[in-house]
Amino acid sequence: MDPKSKSRRELLKGGAAAVGAVAAGAVGTAALAQTKVAVAGSGLPTYAENEAPMIATDDDLVAYGTRSHYVTSKRVPAIMNGYSRSSPDEFGLTFHIATPLQDSYGSIQASSLHYTATTKGAFIPDIDPAKHTLMINGLVDKPRVFTMADLKRFPSVSRFHFIECNSNSHSATDKNVQSSHGLTSNAEWTGVLLSTLFKEVGVKKEANWFVAEGAEEIKGASTMPMSKAMADVMVAYGMNGEPLRPQQGFPVRLIVPGFEGIFNTKWLRHIKAVDQYQLNMDDYGHLNRSTLGAAMIYQIGPKSIITFPSGGQKLPDKGWYEITGLAWSGQAAVKKVEVSTDNGKTWKLAELKGTAHPMAHVRFGTMFNWQGGEHLILSRTTDAIGQVQPGRDELAKALGVPVTPAWRPPGNNNTIMKWKINADGSVTNGLA
Repeated sequence: MDPKSKSRRELLKGGAAAVGAVAAGAVGTAALAQTKVAVAGSGLPTYAENEAPMIATDDDLVAYGTRSHYVTSKRVPAIMNGYSRSSPDEFGLTFHIATPLQDSYGSIQASSLHYTATTKGAFIPDIDPAKHTLMINGLVDKPRVFTMADLKRFPSVSRFHFIECNSNSHSATDKNVQSSHGLTSNAEWTGVLLSTLFKEVGVKKEANWFVAEGAEEIKGASTMPMSKAMADVMVAYGMNGEPLRPQQGFPVRLIVPGFEGIFNTKWLRHIKAVDQYQLNMDDYGHLNRSTLGAAMIYQIGPKSIITFPSGGQKLPDKGWYEITGLAWSGQAAVKKVEVSTDNGKTWKLAELKGTAHPMAHVRFGTMFNWQGGEHLILSRTTDAIGQVQPGRDELAKALGVPVTPAWRPPGNNNTIMKWKINADGSVTNGLA
């Protein structure tokens, strides 16, 4: 008789005995023990009993779900050197909260970890969606007030886009990714295109701009080109498959792909079509009466950041690691990302981990065999319209200014960030 056949029969016999024991009311541990003996007798690997405690399914797990208590990644108040909106401020109020990009996987940030900024007050409105309305008027044929139910009757779109605060400006003082780049996040947004609503109300041809106003604690508004509204602006009510969260503008907000964060108006309640640039509270520092100039100033250039290995992390031993991070551009999709492990002397093309959507984060990665020693690692993005992420020294030279450890480029800083892998495997800021 074939000994292999005999072994198989014994294995099946042992498994049947275990099932019989359970059916006869024997305790589960006895059944498990019999199964383990049978598996051991077959020559297959043995398995230890699961010694981890079991989690009971309670109302919270059923209703919404919670993450494992072993996962501790969290947002933190953003500290922005050189900017007035540091969090917390001198009164203890928090305006900006940074996302932990160093702990993220893929290209999407969880709704609960998405960065948030409250530019005109530390408090957020508590809006009943059943009572909320969005008014569109100004230079339109049919001014109209939309309820939330009205908005959801229009054809919906779902698109991936990042949002980034202008204050997301790294320097040699940043200790980790959350500090240097934590004021940007990427999500899937669902809603109706603003162009659809403008067509519904009949926007007039002389309307070259539109003004968006939210229901913030301290009221403000932003002026944007009508050409942008008709291209890709969304009136969003969904985020990552669920309703917007209060900090993200519940029940409805604007998503203005590629434009800096302040223009992505939250708690949206009023849009007005106008023929001239309007001076509003939000427009401080963004003044530009040319639609082309506005588009160039408002939009964020090609950008990337290595999230592993990065500041505060450590390579435990020599060997292969994947250098990985995020890349994006405010004017197009990412075309390619290059990574250097020798301070930019040589570059290697990285793999894009999935589809590079326009004005959205995409994860990149490349393998690196660390054999000890010091390395300055950096990444640079080229977008689909040919723009290349500049180096910090390169931009300073173009501006004719000296580079100091604390220097931050003006406007939307999309310069290259460096991390230093030290000889012991620890990782620190490479700009210092």
